[in-house]
Amino acid sequence: MEKPIYIRMRNRVQTRPRETIYLKDAAQIIADDRELGKLQQIVIHQLSEKDGNIVIIDVMKVIELIAKQFAEMEVQTIGPAQTIIEVVSKKKGVSIPFFLLIWFLLFFGSALTLMNFHDDVSMRSVQEKIYTIITGKKETKPLLFQIPYSIGLGLGMILFFNHVFKKRINDEPSPLEVEMFNYQMDLDNYVILNENKESMKRVHDD
Repeated sequence: MEKPIYIRMRNRVQTRPRETIYLKDAAQIIADDRELGKLQQIVIHQLSEKDGNIVIIDVMKVIELIAKQFAEMEVQTIGPAQTIIEVVSKKKGVSIPFFLLIWFLLFFGSALTLMNFHDDVSMRSVQEKIYTIITGKKETKPLLFQIPYSIGLGLGMILFFNHVFKKRINDEPSPLEVEMFNYQMDLDNYVILNENKESMKRVHDD
């Protein structure tokens, strides 16, 4: 009795333009050692310019290609039913003027946001009242609270985003990384539904 072939499609594969996509690239394969090499070398797609930068490989196409060469083998699939092939062109170098412009906008935009927020909630008057309650003196510039608060605000942002420049503080993902992950998952689901021709079908009345 022939052993079954187990296929698990990868979620996303990044490749260069005009590359040949083999089964080993788009899926994990468990099969008999005698057949594994042939399975890995099955061509499932040849990229061309008309493909654009996103190609969807459906597991049904993979099963069809395997069945042509291994008709007697049973194919069992596990996991996602599609693989997203992302065509990645050569990255261009970072433009220093563009980088400085983005940094300038982000820095001053964030500063204005914080300043407007503190003005809306009357943070200065609150600190003045706290200073008066504790010391019994009225002070229009309670630096005793303002300086530690400013330092704590910066440290709090570092702890919240779990990064000091490119270095991660601990293994826990930051809220920004979680949001980016959720965004990528939603984007992938949208692409799978809209780019995969087999995911939708219109039946017209003749």
